[in-house]
Amino acid sequence: MLKLVVGLGNPGSRYDGTRHNIGFEAVDRLAAAGPGAKFARKFDGLLAEPEIDFRKVLLLKPETFMNLSGRSVVQALRFYKIETTQLLVICDDLNLPLGRLRLKAGGSDGGQKGLRDITAHLGTEAYARLRIGIGERGPIDASDFVLSRFRPVERPVVDDSLIEATQAVAVWVSQGLDVAMNRFNGPKT
Repeated sequence: MLKLVVGLGNPGSRYDGTRHNIGFEAVDRLAAAGPGAKFARKFDGLLAEPEIDFRKVLLLKPETFMNLSGRSVVQALRFYKIETTQLLVICDDLNLPLGRLRLKAGGSDGGQKGLRDITAHLGTEAYARLRIGIGERGPIDASDFVLSRFRPVERPVVDDSLIEATQAVAVWVSQGLDVAMNRFNGPKT
């Protein structure tokens, strides 16, 4: 069964490396690891069709800006006739400690506007999401914080979390969400 993995972020070099674009970074790493992963413009985004754990998977980076991601996601789901149970959205989460992963089967958007728009377009919260902690913002405004870049001291933690995120996606693809949640939602050892 074909699965769709969506990484959320904002298009353009201005946003490269920002906290809000960690979903794009995760999808880029998935594409780099799998054969057949050349991105092409499709569905108001960039789409690649690599193999992950010997299964064809769709990778999508919406280019509609974060807060309008739903349009791109719905186009891809409808074209390929993919059920929302086969959708995984990767995004940043400023309520999680830096580098912490949290896989969930559904639930609220938690203030993440990309998830909010996807939910509005789908008409359901029942789709998997992989949230990656981007650190505590402190006194800075949330929108300024998510658009800031990771500090050099944070980058190794972020890189490790992206490796772990690609592993979590591979487990989700091959063994399902429950196995992935059991393996990747626990405390870091």
